Amino acid sequence: MKMPWKKEEFEGIEYEPTSVKELLTEMKDVSELIIDLAYSAVVFDSKEIGEEVSHLESKMDMLKYKIRLASMLAARTTEEAEQLTGILQVASAAETIANAAGDMVKLLDIDIESRPFIPSILKDADEKINTTEITSSSSLSNRILGELSLESELGVRIIAIRRMKKWIYDPEDDARLKAGDRLIVRGVMDGFLRLKSIAAGQRAWEERDVDISRAGGGGK
Repeated sequence: MKMPWKKEEFEGIEYEPTSVKELLTEMKDVSELIIDLAYSAVVFDSKEIGEEVSHLESKMDMLKYKIRLASMLAARTTEEAEQLTGILQVASAAETIANAAGDMVKLLDIDIESRPFIPSILKDADEKINTTEITSSSSLSNRILGELSLESELGVRIIAIRRMKKWIYDPEDDARLKAGDRLIVRGVMDGFLRLKSIAAGQRAWEERDVDISRAGGGGK
């Protein structure tokens, strides 16, 4: 069970004016990323990714603390306070998601032979976590991530990049892919298989490299 935050943990924090909207948006982004990483940590049995989940869980605690401060400073009337109560409930929900992700990675402390139920739980998910590596002959090598629009083109999203011994989590649109990068992606299986063949250099990347059935409105 996660211990509640203690005042002394935040005493060294200097208050910086930040809007409630900005904080809530960041909490939403963190809650999306932390679930993807927790899922990846369990699928790939990676304690290194699990450590990043723990880091993001602590970051979520900090964001919730900041949004409480911002809400208290923003409320000038009873009506405003009531409106902000709803926002705080959303923030609490985001923190609950982060806590659940933290609980997920605790499965890594269990011997892998004792986790045979994990594949059966994850196999029926609409979107799956997969990994592939960019070869030197791939047309993805040296491409800017934002220019590829993988999510709209193939229905997959890169949630992490393993570059030698370094992890890049939730890569930005200006991140440049390199040969040797191992990608952890989330998305539909047909899109992943196309990405995998392109990453392996078996086919070239095309700007509209998308399944005809999806282009015709099949959707994810």
